[in-house]
Amino acid sequence: MAVRELGESDLDALLALYEDLHSKDDPLPARPSVEHTWESILAGAGSHYLGHFQEGKLVSSCALTIVPNLTRGCRPYALVENVVTQAEHRRKGYATGVLRHALELAWSERCYKVMLLTGRTDDGILAFYEAAGFKPDVKRGFVALPGAGL
Repeated sequence: MAVRELGESDLDALLALYEDLHSKDDPLPARPSVEHTWESILAGAGSHYLGHFQEGKLVSSCALTIVPNLTRGCRPYALVENVVTQAEHRRKGYATGVLRHALELAWSERCYKVMLLTGRTDDGILAFYEAAGFKPDVKRGFVALPGAGL
């Protein structure tokens, strides 16, 4: 599988792929702000955007963030977000390869766990994440949105 870490020149391909991630999303800010965000991500320690390329085209991706930690023997933990495959390329194993690469990277960095949250409820997606190694009953996830909380 052609999975690699994304770089500066992959921004437009990633943004195009993200059109298949959410049917409705907040509009992007002006291009300089988007480019600045991408540069910040790429420069940040622990930030990894991984992608599967098919015939030179980005068709699947996920973001992996490795977070330093003072518990568990100072072993970091990781978060997976924005798992997406272009609609016409789904069910071909591309996202599985991207997640496998993300997990291998996390384990190579000594992470003691990798967490993934999903808002999807359809059984196929949930089974996909379980088959990729993510267990739904280990911990309970909570999400706070702006305006909520104390």
